[in-house]
Amino acid sequence: MSQTRKNNSSEGETKPQTLFVNKFLRGSKAESREEKNDLQTTDSQAGDWIQKAATSDAAKPLSSETELRSSVEENEQFLQKLGEKDVDKCLDLNNCGLTTADLKEMGEALEMIPELEELNLSWNSKVGGNLPLILQKLQKGSKIQILELVDCALTSEDGAFLGQVLPVLQSLEVLDLSMNRDIGGSLNSIAQGLKSTSNLKVLKLHSCGLSQTSVKILDAAFRYLSELRKLDLSCNKDLGGGFEDSLAQVVMLKHLEVLDLHQCSLTADDVMSLTQVIPLLSNLQELDLSANKNMGSSSENLLSRLRFLPALKSLVINNCALESETFTALAEASVHLSALEVFSLSWNKCVGGNLKLLLETLKLSTSLQVLRLSSCSLVTEDVALLASVIQTGHLAKLRKLDLSYNDSICDAGWTMLCQKVQFLKELIELDVSLRPSNFRGCGRWFRHLLCAVTKLPQITEIGMKRWILPASQEEELEWFGQDRKRSIRFDHGGFQE
Repeated sequence: MSQTRKNNSSEGETKPQTLFVNKFLRGSKAESREEKNDLQTTDSQAGDWIQKAATSDAAKPLSSETELRSSVEENEQFLQKLGEKDVDKCLDLNNCGLTTADLKEMGEALEMIPELEELNLSWNSKVGGNLPLILQKLQKGSKIQILELVDCALTSEDGAFLGQVLPVLQSLEVLDLSMNRDIGGSLNSIAQGLKSTSNLKVLKLHSCGLSQTSVKILDAAFRYLSELRKLDLSCNKDLGGGFEDSLAQVVMLKHLEVLDLHQCSLTADDVMSLTQVIPLLSNLQELDLSANKNMGSSSENLLSRLRFLPALKSLVINNCALESETFTALAEASVHLSALEVFSLSWNKCVGGNLKLLLETLKLSTSLQVLRLSSCSLVTEDVALLASVIQTGHLAKLRKLDLSYNDSICDAGWTMLCQKVQFLKELIELDVSLRPSNFRGCGRWFRHLLCAVTKLPQITEIGMKRWILPASQEEELEWFGQDRKRSIRFDHGGFQE
């Protein structure tokens, strides 16, 4: 801001601030009509409050510690009315429909908020092409720790500008640029800027139009990001083939806890490179390799070496076209993952008829909370085995069980499961839905399920899509819903007439 601007009248100086804060207030989400009315009242007071404060400040400087304390208290009271975090430290304007004029005013306002730590402008499409208007006034020593720009229609030019700004953000810990598909072309600039953000802990580049060369570009920056905890490169389908011999610096990420590479079109050579790197990330807690179908025949060594990740809590390998050998390798390795809380193998058909390979894992996974086996071609014998494991108490911590889209299981199998599910005392969600193309009538197992539910204190959701209930069971279900003191949602396919 120029000296001339600083010397302008208090009214002229505070107008952008007033409009900006009013916009912020309009973006706040009221949870009730009463809150909305309070917000509107606060909105109308906001401009008066800021203008009054600014006019007072312009008229005379605070001359005593008492006046300073009074001003701070007045500011805190005002912010409490908003029901938001301290506006001096956090601006959450996601999905607010910001206009270009708003963004220009915001750029001016940010210069007046030197203590700002969090800035979220996600889902505002006008940010795209206008990022310099917002961030150009940031000064060296900025205290911003979290910068979220998800789905902002950022251009390649915005990405290049961001790369120039990043060295100013020495305190940055979280950077989320997800769903900006045009910034892949400016990744060189962004990666160069990342080399100056040594405190970065979270980097999200989900669906950012990254290409094969992007992996090597990012790898060069990883050596400077030793504090990184979470790396999300998911849904960049053109990354496939880029991991070959381009992960030399990933091993420097000693503190990495979350790695998301789902839907990246990984090739067999990519998997070979990852086999050399992933097992060395000893602090890794969450790994998602889903929707990489080339893994099916090439990931045996990688999955086998997961046993060297003792801290792993979440393993998601949905829709990877696993074959018998790769599934066997995974089953043998999973026995060593004693900390596992989330295990998702959905849409891998080879699991069907082979769930017995996971028997020891299911027995030893005392921390398992989520088990997803949707569309795995499970057969009655698989469900019988699962029911046996449940009965013996080995899955006592399980909270979510997804067995949907396994239409080959006969009524006898569902009966065995429903008779034993009562032992899952912490279960909150159960899904046994049928495929969209299949409708079936419920057998006697449904009564066993209702009986089990009465013994499950935390259950809230039972997915039964496309299961048709007889009219007699409609009355039973209605009675059950009225009798229970808590809400349980049965999502079923309707009733026979």
